[in-house]
Amino acid sequence: MPEGLLEELKAVLSKDDAPFLRHLGKHLSLEWLPSDESRLGMTRFEYDHNELFRRRRLRVAPGAVTIGLNPILAEDGMLFRHTLVHELLHAAGMIEHGGNHADLVKQIAPAPNLAESSVLRKMRQEVLDSLPERQWICGNCGHTWDRVRISAPSRCPKCARPFSPQ
Repeated sequence: MPEGLLEELKAVLSKDDAPFLRHLGKHLSLEWLPSDESRLGMTRFEYDHNELFRRRRLRVAPGAVTIGLNPILAEDGMLFRHTLVHELLHAAGMIEHGGNHADLVKQIAPAPNLAESSVLRKMRQEVLDSLPERQWICGNCGHTWDRVRISAPSRCPKCARPFSPQ
């Protein structure tokens, strides 16, 4: 756990948003996920969602909470911190993904961009390698170029017409 991270969360979060935050010090454990895991992180509670809802309402301890992080994150400090903050918000009681959750993660630990993260580039390359199309071919002018992104381009780089694959 990076030093001062829980204190930083306590300074930003309200008791209504994160009712479990004050209990995390003694109930939280961190572990590495198996290396073949596809998720970057996960949060596991001891109790089911009904009991968690009751405990949120009563503002009592959530029980044992485990955050698992993918070992690939050890290679990328910014992505590690971003993923850990995301999972800590879940552990603190912000179980739902939503605008407030995303805004807080962005404020506390913004995600690295592709140029800053070797892990994100590696993940993108794995996705690109698994796709059947290796090149884009413009249906208008026939121009061919290598695929370097996952989503289809909006325009052909040669004729500038809206892209329609051949």
